[in-house]
Amino acid sequence: MKIRYLHTMVRVLDLEKSMAFYELLGLRVTRRKDFEAGRFTLVFMAPEGQEECPIELTWNWDGDPGLPSDCRNFGHIAYGVENIYEICQHLMDNGVTINRPPRDGRMAFVRSPDNISIELLQMGEPLPPQEPWASMENIGHW
Repeated sequence: MKIRYLHTMVRVLDLEKSMAFYELLGLRVTRRKDFEAGRFTLVFMAPEGQEECPIELTWNWDGDPGLPSDCRNFGHIAYGVENIYEICQHLMDNGVTINRPPRDGRMAFVRSPDNISIELLQMGEPLPPQEPWASMENIGHW
């Protein structure tokens, strides 16, 4: 089973201020995508020469009213996987709850024993939907 680190996501309340902070650390924007329908922006920033190790800044245009005031805004750690169904089955077989099953053959979420959200993304094209994943419901938060 092959796995590859992709990024760590944090929620930001002021995108411009956050970008300026990470620029002070030496990070540069590697990608930016605005999602009009979902009303959020993703900005990936990384040190020069380490573009494969970005931080993902997620800015929700309408704020984050559901987050507690003392929230540290950590989102998730993301890994690319060779076969999302195989790794999810392996995790389930070892007692890990699949919080967001890979119904689309592309993305799943699990949580670590310390409640850290882990995003698993199929490398390359999504796999064709397959059971039992296609029918599985979400469990808890992810």
